[in-house]
Amino acid sequence: MSAPRTELKNTGYEIFIGLLSVISILNLVLVYAFVRDPGLQQILTVMNALFSAIFLGDFLYRIFTAPSKSAYFFRHFGWADLLASLPFPQVKVLRVFRLVRVTRLLRQVGIKTVWATIVRDRAGSALLVLLLMGILVLEFGSLLILRIEQYAPGANITSASDALWYVIVTISTVGYGDQYPVTDAGRLAGSAVIITGVGIFGTFTGYLANLFLAPRKAEAATAEAG
Repeated sequence: MSAPRTELKNTGYEIFIGLLSVISILNLVLVYAFVRDPGLQQILTVMNALFSAIFLGDFLYRIFTAPSKSAYFFRHFGWADLLASLPFPQVKVLRVFRLVRVTRLLRQVGIKTVWATIVRDRAGSALLVLLLMGILVLEFGSLLILRIEQYAPGANITSASDALWYVIVTISTVGYGDQYPVTDAGRLAGSAVIITGVGIFGTFTGYLANLFLAPRKAEAATAEAG
């Protein structure tokens, strides 16, 4: 019997990292697609820096929790994880190895088992979905808002920092009002960001409530049983 792949972590976490890898690889394609638009390029650069930080954290998590650090680094593509997390465009394509890991996980345990595991850990899976949605909205919401607004008459969202700040403030439901869309298409996109932000933060609040109240409920049930 072959030894288990010890670099594999929680199922939901592995799928989250795999989907994040897909988005980061898509970013590399968009960098070349928007090469003539400096504003969109800046947003992609910021997001790529965020992905690099997340993937570096993922590498450190895996190597510090691996039973055999050398086995993970040399046999299970740890070296590719490290290189892909560095801020160099030439090595970001190595993020495809994370997709290989997720594919291997799905093949190893089966789709039904993966789904059952995700359903069983609904709270953890919901948190990872929220993080993924937040990253998606931050990136593609910023790209869309800037593409629509930056050349509109009277626009005040004209740079990458304007677009990122607008989406962060809107998705967090703070809504300072210092940046706002002036076109109909921009307002439509902004409405989508608002609705998504309310859903994300509402669900996140529910997750935190469950996290802090669930142990108390369990202790109360134990006390009643006693």
